[in-house]
Amino acid sequence: MKKIRKTNPNLVELIHELKKKAHENEAPIWRDVARRLERPSRNWAEVNVGKVARYAAENETIVVAGKVLGAGEIDKKVTIAAYRSSESARKKIESAGGRVISLLELVKENPKGSNVRIMG
Repeated sequence: MKKIRKTNPNLVELIHELKKKAHENEAPIWRDVARRLERPSRNWAEVNVGKVARYAAENETIVVAGKVLGAGEIDKKVTIAAYRSSESARKKIESAGGRVISLLELVKENPKGSNVRIMG
């Protein structure tokens, strides 16, 4: 197994949990997200809520292996799981009726990762 060179213990634990849940539930989507988070943080996805509004359908679940930013407007009720999110993005998503959750919360809600779209 490749050695993780991350120094943030919370991030290292998240990556480890995602890989473990991917193996337990035979859900390759969590392994993909873990591998994206293993990359250098300068290569992580930064997705604006405007992009989510443009490409996501109503009541869809979106995963961002990085950060959700607040540029743009959103009027759809979506669930977004991300490593981080800006306060303005969180407010816009919640005011549209959606919710922002952590990646581990999504894994607990949807262990198989079915009907989940990776964005970024």
